[in-house]
Amino acid sequence: PGPRMPPAQPTPPPPAVSSSSYYPNPQIPQAQAWQYNTALPPTFPPNSTSTPPRGPLGNHVTPTTTVVFSSSSFSDIYIFFITSGSAPQPMTPMASHAYQPGRAPYGPPPPGPPPAMKAAPPPPPTGPPMSSTTPLPPKADGREKPFRTLLTKGTFVIAGGIETGQNEGDVECPVGTSQPGPPGRQLGHYPSLPPGYQNTSVSHGVTAPAHPAMQAATQPYGPATQPYQQHGVPGPAQLSPSLAAMSLQSSTPEALRVVNLLQERNLLPPTPIPAPTPCLPQDLQKVNCHPEVFRSTLCNIPQTQSLLNKAKMPLGLLLHPFKDLSQLPVVTSSTIVRCRSCRTYINPFVSFLDQRRWKCNLCNRVNDVPEEFMYNPVSRSYGEPHKRPEVQNATIEFIAPSEYMLRPPQPAVYLFILDVSHNAVETGYLNVFCQSLLDNLSRLPGDSRTKIGFITFDSTIHFYNLQEGLSQPQMLIVSDIEDIFLPTPDSLLVNLNECKELVQDLLKSLPTLFQKTMETQSALGSALQAGFKLLSPTGGRMSVFQTQLPNLGAGALQSREDPNQRASAKDVQHLSPATDFYKKLALDCSGQQVAVDLFLLSAQYCDLASLGCISRYSAGSIYHYPSYHHQHSPAQVECFQKDLKRYLSRKIGFEAVMRIRCSKGLSIHTFHGNFFVRSTDLLSLPNVNPDAGFAVQMSIDENLDDIQVVSFQAALLYTSSKGERRIRVHTLCLPVVNSLSDIFAGADVQAITGLLACMAVDRSVTSSLGDARDALTNAAIDSLSSYRQNVLTIQQPGLLSPACLRLFPLFVLALLKQKSFRTGTSTRLDERVFSMCQLKYQPLAYSMLMIHPSLYRVDDLTDEGALNINERTIPQPRLLQLSVEKLSREGAFLMDAGTVIYLWIGRNCNPVFLTQVLGVPNYAAVPDNLHLLPDLDTAESQRTRAFVGWLRQRPFFPSLHIIRDESQRKGSFMQNMIEDRTESALSYYEFLLHLQQQISK
Repeated sequence: PGPRMPPAQPTPPPPAVSSSSYYPNPQIPQAQAWQYNTALPPTFPPNSTSTPPRGPLGNHVTPTTTVVFSSSSFSDIYIFFITSGSAPQPMTPMASHAYQPGRAPYGPPPPGPPPAMKAAPPPPPTGPPMSSTTPLPPKADGREKPFRTLLTKGTFVIAGGIETGQNEGDVECPVGTSQPGPPGRQLGHYPSLPPGYQNTSVSHGVTAPAHPAMQAATQPYGPATQPYQQHGVPGPAQLSPSLAAMSLQSSTPEALRVVNLLQERNLLPPTPIPAPTPCLPQDLQKVNCHPEVFRSTLCNIPQTQSLLNKAKMPLGLLLHPFKDLSQLPVVTSSTIVRCRSCRTYINPFVSFLDQRRWKCNLCNRVNDVPEEFMYNPVSRSYGEPHKRPEVQNATIEFIAPSEYMLRPPQPAVYLFILDVSHNAVETGYLNVFCQSLLDNLSRLPGDSRTKIGFITFDSTIHFYNLQEGLSQPQMLIVSDIEDIFLPTPDSLLVNLNECKELVQDLLKSLPTLFQKTMETQSALGSALQAGFKLLSPTGGRMSVFQTQLPNLGAGALQSREDPNQRASAKDVQHLSPATDFYKKLALDCSGQQVAVDLFLLSAQYCDLASLGCISRYSAGSIYHYPSYHHQHSPAQVECFQKDLKRYLSRKIGFEAVMRIRCSKGLSIHTFHGNFFVRSTDLLSLPNVNPDAGFAVQMSIDENLDDIQVVSFQAALLYTSSKGERRIRVHTLCLPVVNSLSDIFAGADVQAITGLLACMAVDRSVTSSLGDARDALTNAAIDSLSSYRQNVLTIQQPGLLSPACLRLFPLFVLALLKQKSFRTGTSTRLDERVFSMCQLKYQPLAYSMLMIHPSLYRVDDLTDEGALNINERTIPQPRLLQLSVEKLSREGAFLMDAGTVIYLWIGRNCNPVFLTQVLGVPNYAAVPDNLHLLPDLDTAESQRTRAFVGWLRQRPFFPSLHIIRDESQRKGSFMQNMIEDRTESALSYYEFLLHLQQQISK
């Protein structure tokens, strides 16, 4: 079974065989299954009314109803403009809020009849027609179809709320431009592998990804002028059967190279891991959706559910739908072409039977091409619908006509609710907030209709009359918190442009207004109720700043944390809410298009498990700054300032809904993220922001026998801050395969890890932390066991994995040691819950850094292989394994853990680095709690600061901690050394031995 490492000290016992797994394993006696691809029974009746259900609800639901669409009538006249786009970029601060077209809009088509057109050659035969259906249809009697019920202990229990949906359930987002940003652990812009999976070593054959600013020019989504190749290469619905039979086993691809994990020690590639490339014809792959925006856990979709069950890997999608993009095609037209049956938007993967008919790639219905669609504004010619930008770009945005509005587009409305208790004043956050808002007031997204308002609270609620004409703001105090009311409803939310001077006066006076307060109580619940009443008529964004446990009035909480139990190896308690007050209020907010963002700044326990519900179910964001203090934690003050700047100025979409459609035969059964599910597959997003990610789990309901490819389409309908109704559409196309080896060859190890993290968070809350940890371990056991039993033709000793999954056990171990799921290490309850929140709603690029940080040596940075961005040179050091053996006392090492960056200085560190980068003469002179790199005029300093600055360009600003061997934070740095053994957790090698032992039973 491979060489065993002699333990230097008594080895902790390996985890017992888990009682929670995904599938029963014939070799493991009846472990309970963690069913990947089966929907769970609802916990409420399917015929729910528009009233949000009460009682416990998960933040992901089993769909029980569907929305019936009626085809919209479109006018005959339209205008169109487009700026063709290139690759997306990571989210970076201060993206502009409105799309700026690069050239004048194209005018309407010329008057008069269109010129005569030659008939198109007949298309290739397309196979038998298929019935057209919408995804997830309810049965005729309105009842939901029965669910498979293999789910007992150890499964993710899914419960959710249903509301009658809006009459149109497609979604889009506002357009914004982006500044260059670092990839973190980049998920996009990797060198493409050609179809068939290039047979080269991923570990050593992948070049470093270009920085997004450069990748935008080299790896576009799909050129807008690229012909669709309708007559040269068949569309997906016309592919020859050879694609389905294209077995990847004919020559073993790199993805299926057999790796003995117990013998190959250095598996981590020196550069970021690329997303696998689907095995599609080149013309389809060229226009496929970028993996940073839309990504599947399996790039090859199994033909049947039984085949998927046999592979024992989860099938799901990870989305970043409102991501800041450098360029984006935008279409203005009164005719948005959609399938008349399933309402799919026309996209690059439809088939044109001729110039007048197109076949939907999701339901196979044949649709007519509208007359207006025959005109191509790019070439200003008729008769080439396949060259329209809608058919050339997998990501596109429409400016929607009036049919997509239930009411006139709402204005941008911002309400700030501020804790001004004694505890809040002590932290000093109020000064930072007021100054940041003053600096960014003119950068708030919006137009001439933008409204703003303020509420402060302690044991009472304070409103501020900012009506135009007043000489100074008026504070109105409501002490009856049990029955909250608005004292002057018409003057509490005011037009920002008209009342800007009063707003500025209020922000300047607020920090001193409560300077001497001795009020220690917090009536947060009543303040939220007041905010809800104020925003209900319009909808908008509520930004809440809280510094302590709410202890008065509605929603009052009591401390549930026992500090003595923080390091317990047993299950962690109180991960679920103590009350449903905040969830019910969030559902009320969602119904009125109000989202609540929560900023928690506290060294005390605040019960984030309960408070977080206000943001989770209203599609808000959560920010947490533990131990925040304006003097004692300067690094957190810097984070708060940078996060606020990004938060106040990033683009925003209001009153949004998002629907994800998939090809007939597939269905979505679980959603992850911050939202409320209004109907079967319609996510309610009162606000949508460019930093939010989502994930869904899928199952295969019908065999995909006669289908070569399947498609997925996410549509996000939203109101921009300028009052435009917009629709952003992303379409992804993937091949269907019928062999287990092909399924494994298309496994995306990062996407699988990200989806498992979401599932494990839910399991921790609905079952127990121990159950979630067992299920994570069994995820690795099950997939490697299936590979050994069903794919390997020659049985060999050792722990064998396909190359594409060689990092899977490492990532599972990283999850087990991550703040969300670790045991045996002192972890504050609020910090654990916040980490779980981040895993659920952060885009994959950033959640992967939280799971498996990146380690670099930085005392010897060079310009070799560096990126050149905006005339700055960004070094690209090699990634190192997370083990102490990779550290050297002679060096300096930087660890990027997503939300925090550590710079560890070795005791015998190169004096040149100390003087030229840190500005100190020797190691002993490195100050404690240093969190800034000095701005020195040396090449070494410029390289280091450029690299750190490049890493920091992400939505959540990571603090920097420069630590020595004696530093208090050394323990936090060492806890991220995932491959090493700790008192309470196995080393990577010991974990591999445990997996091998379970697989060989």
